[in-house]
Amino acid sequence: MSMLEWAVQAIVILLLGAALPLAWRLNASLSRLRGEREALAEAAASLGDATRAAESALLRLRAAAELAGRQVAEKTAAAEPLREDLRYLVERGETIADRLDGAVRAARTADAPRAMVRP
Repeated sequence: MSMLEWAVQAIVILLLGAALPLAWRLNASLSRLRGEREALAEAAASLGDATRAAESALLRLRAAAELAGRQVAEKTAAAEPLREDLRYLVERGETIADRLDGAVRAARTADAPRAMVRP
């Protein structure tokens, strides 16, 4: 073998020697990853369960909101005639109050001259 062949083989040996610790570290990392695969699978399964539970809760919440909306609409519809009745009664009450106020004022003005005449 020539000197050039020896030099090339020496460089290859050095490169292999430098790659060997990297290969060991890679192997150790892959071993840890394989060991944690079950934990990762469990975490993914629990995330799926939590997602399904959240979707179920969201559906129940949506149904409850729709029910509450219907109940509010029913109560509002039932209260509308009462509101109209109260509006009518208030208008009537205001009319009667105005008439009473006018009668009281008229009575006061009628009593005012008599009060001045009395000693």
